[in-house]
Amino acid sequence: METKNEILVEVEGLSKKFCKDLRTSLWYGVQDLFKGWKTGGESGQLRDKEFWALKDINFKLRRGECLGLIGHNGAGKSTLLKILNGLINPDEGKVTMRGKVGALIELGAGFNPILTGRENIYNNGAVLGFSRKEINEKIEEIIDFAEIREFIDMPVQNYSSGMRVRLGFAVAAQMEPDILIIDEVLAVGDLGFMLKCYKAIDEMLPNTAILFVSHSMPLVTRICNKILLLDHGIEKFFGENIGEGIDIYYKSFLNNEESKIVDEGILEILDAKFIDAGVNKADNIQVHWMGSISIYFKLLFKVKNTELPLLRLIFYDKEQRPIAIIEENLEMKNLTLKDDILEFEVVHEQIQFSKGIYSIDIAIFKAFSNTPIYRLNNALNFQVKHEVDVWPPFILKANFNEYIIKKTNE
Repeated sequence: METKNEILVEVEGLSKKFCKDLRTSLWYGVQDLFKGWKTGGESGQLRDKEFWALKDINFKLRRGECLGLIGHNGAGKSTLLKILNGLINPDEGKVTMRGKVGALIELGAGFNPILTGRENIYNNGAVLGFSRKEINEKIEEIIDFAEIREFIDMPVQNYSSGMRVRLGFAVAAQMEPDILIIDEVLAVGDLGFMLKCYKAIDEMLPNTAILFVSHSMPLVTRICNKILLLDHGIEKFFGENIGEGIDIYYKSFLNNEESKIVDEGILEILDAKFIDAGVNKADNIQVHWMGSISIYFKLLFKVKNTELPLLRLIFYDKEQRPIAIIEENLEMKNLTLKDDILEFEVVHEQIQFSKGIYSIDIAIFKAFSNTPIYRLNNALNFQVKHEVDVWPPFILKANFNEYIIKKTNE
């Protein structure tokens, strides 16, 4: 009997190692076979050219929960999915899956390309543990959901990638599995079908445990109520605080090394740093919403008699989308150049960026010709603190005033 808080996925001490070299891997396999070792070498030990794809992963997923699995490429997400789906065995630990499992972990996975879409529906349903009678009751709903009725009796090998995704998700969703594993494959579909899928996920979630893998943090925020962050096979974060897990994920992208894409040799940025910006930390500047940021600049002019430049600061959100730029700074012409050094401060008050991590590109142009002479990408990073997590990049301050309807005498 189903219970709302029933644990459907339980992962305990899960570890998996691989070998970087195929020939060495085959040799280790032969050694393990003849020496009777359980899983290659002594427990917990790596041999030459081996590495941990996953190491000591632990989590539980209950009915009604959607776990967002995030991490860089090579973090171990695909390995974890293949273990959960029974495609490969772990070297250490245990995985317990309770109920019927539907999986969309690879485009077209589970489909026989020479069979028709209709025949593949029956095959996939049988793999999920459904009888032919149960599939007959669902097949029309599956075909309608997939929106490929006119092609349903055509071999799947002739389907486009979008058609395969639609059919795969339709089978997984309409057969109502207890556990649903969804990889990045939904990104292949068109926007209309993606929205349809997310609505279906919302409807399924109360009775299903969902593992959702994506590089799109807005989708993770929209769909998931738990998050697991992997980094080189290690569990970096697991919990219900989606925003905190995403912040840790984005911080791993930050690179403090200078990345110049334009340098005409006219000037050099000797220093660019935040000053008096909330709480100062060695690796991060934090400022509260509606606070102010002040940035100190020190420029060295390498060419004599250079006109004072035009400075542009371009702000990027955590998805690296440009979201703001400071206004034109014509007042720089009033600054004083001393010994080829120009020092000044840029202040922005009452910042209304939403909670999250932001970066700044510095672009410098000739003031009158607008010719770029220097650009530094990801020059500065800062974090805005706020009590709520929202995805839009701005939280706009507003006042809510009572509206009084005045009645006029007739």
